[in-house]
Amino acid sequence: MVVMGIPEEPEGEGTGLTRLRAAVRDAWDELSTSERAVAQYLVGAEAEQLLFASAQELGTASGTSNATVVRALQRIGYAGLPALKRDLTTDFTTAVAPEVRLRQRIAHVGKDLAGIWDDVFDEAAERIGHARRLTDAESFQRAVAALAPAGEVFCYGVAASEIAARHLALMLARTGRRARFLGATGFAFADALLPLGRGDAVVVFQPGRPLTEFTVLVERARAVGAKVVFVTDELGHAFEGRVEAVLTAPHTPTGITAESLTGLVIADALLLALTTLDETRAVETSHQLTALREQLLPPGVRTRARRDTSS
Repeated sequence: MVVMGIPEEPEGEGTGLTRLRAAVRDAWDELSTSERAVAQYLVGAEAEQLLFASAQELGTASGTSNATVVRALQRIGYAGLPALKRDLTTDFTTAVAPEVRLRQRIAHVGKDLAGIWDDVFDEAAERIGHARRLTDAESFQRAVAALAPAGEVFCYGVAASEIAARHLALMLARTGRRARFLGATGFAFADALLPLGRGDAVVVFQPGRPLTEFTVLVERARAVGAKVVFVTDELGHAFEGRVEAVLTAPHTPTGITAESLTGLVIADALLLALTTLDETRAVETSHQLTALREQLLPPGVRTRARRDTSS
């Protein structure tokens, strides 16, 4: 069967592009003229073209608008452009070497400084907006409920995910909660797990690549009576039945924005929620932190800081 020039894909094919083409074929009769123009452009483009394009660029290329692009994607089954990019990313990153992806990214942004500024902010906004839509209020509430009574919160992250894990551990400590960062792998991870006990909680930051450490961590937590929250992009289905909550943090499809971006935003949401649940402790700890910092200042600076605070 052929629809608007798109042949049926061979049996067994399962790439992002083949799924896109199948979705367009299935929805073709229900698309408006402008939505068909978007769909026609999408199915004729290379994966890397779509990964690096904004909704506005796709609208211009298809002779429509960014709003039409988003509407067309939703009509054919995607939550939006970030969802399409997410589906294409695995094929692209698996088939294309990192240095080739870097050259393509550089070629895309060129030397137009204004364009570079827009590209970074556009992708950041897309990823954050996508993260907001992918995690429902109930999942967030379960995560907060798991962390709120914890005796200590263990924040685990390796490689790019280390940034968000360290950030959450540091900021939780600044609100008066016991928290620590974990980043070990291999045999060293066994030592890191020993202090985990009943009443504790773990927040795992990891976009996609599964590690043996995750399975060991979850099994250890279940054995000792600790709770686990996963902040991830692709591992939700693998762990959702064994952890208290999964919060989705979409990874970067292009490398233009930092991998840790959405994890940091989710960490801040958890932090604010936990702070509001124990405002008194948070305020008192903040006061103690300020006092300790003041003691570390040189005498003259300390006096001025005290005067500025009291005025």
